[in-house]
Amino acid sequence: MDIVLRAALAFFFIFFLTRVVGRRELSSLEPFDLIMLIVLGDLVQQGVTQSDYSVTGLVLAGGTIAVMQVAVSYVNFRFKRLRTVLDGEPMVLIEDGRVLERNLKRERLTREELEEQARLSQIGSLDEVRWAVLETSGQISFIQKQ
Repeated sequence: MDIVLRAALAFFFIFFLTRVVGRRELSSLEPFDLIMLIVLGDLVQQGVTQSDYSVTGLVLAGGTIAVMQVAVSYVNFRFKRLRTVLDGEPMVLIEDGRVLERNLKRERLTREELEEQARLSQIGSLDEVRWAVLETSGQISFIQKQ
């Protein structure tokens, strides 16, 4: 039972951590970020199972995390009011060609990063953008002016 409680606590800790880190960082992992993610996984594993290397410990910890993920996914699907807490909300970054600096700061994005994403979407200038929205997945959607 101890492993199940530790796995549940680890799940909520990781969930909280991903919300604090933010969408932009998770959508574009750099090599250092990937290494830190692997190290975090190892640290969480040590905290969850301690020195239990049994198959039972593996099944309990893995099963608990899987059940927690399914539960959060179901709650997110079933209860609309909790979606903003669990997934966040899309953030408008550009409105009618005007960059919303306040929203960029809130998401820790630079104008240069926004321009880079626009170029990757075949947009030459931010003036051509009607809307740019940072989606909950971390991707930026661009809608061009007509």
